[in-house]
Amino acid sequence: MKKIITISREFGSGGRTIGKQVAEQMGYQFYDKELIEKIAQEAGLSREFVEKSGEHSPGKNMFSYAFVGRGINGVSVEDYLWRKQREIILELAEQGNCVIVGRCADYILRDRTDSLHVFIHADLDKRIERVVKLYGETDQNPQKRLADKDKTRRLNYKYYTDRIWGMSQNYDITLNSGKIGLERCGEMIVELAKVL
Repeated sequence: MKKIITISREFGSGGRTIGKQVAEQMGYQFYDKELIEKIAQEAGLSREFVEKSGEHSPGKNMFSYAFVGRGINGVSVEDYLWRKQREIILELAEQGNCVIVGRCADYILRDRTDSLHVFIHADLDKRIERVVKLYGETDQNPQKRLADKDKTRRLNYKYYTDRIWGMSQNYDITLNSGKIGLERCGEMIVELAKVL
């Protein structure tokens, strides 16, 4: 049985909801917003900064990392956050059974044999429908918001892992929640975690 499950996800695909369902069904700790709080507290950074910068690039292209401020030691606040986030994710994995959403956890825990790495995606129309329904996105074009969120996640992942976010080879399984449904995705992950 896998004791650690990481959930990477496209914005609006329901990955957080699926992760929470999996944690509840398996009796595992669940880390998403809780992880943000823990990182903010231990790193001495604001919750808002951790939520935004811990998973997203500072700009819309890779060059944005070249323009972030750096201290005397050459380390940016983003780099410090990455190191702290990595350290905490490794600690949580040692503490026991858990589901961790996002934050490059799949990469950080890639060498652990007791983990299952999942990527959740969905067709654009399904994600737009979900974002509008959940967040009431009417002021901003939901398609643009989805594209922007996924782009900055992709850039952040590439910068810190040198891998391509969402590429199937980086995960044990990828699931299309728009076709399979959130509940069934959760059930499949639980089934896999129990037999692998």
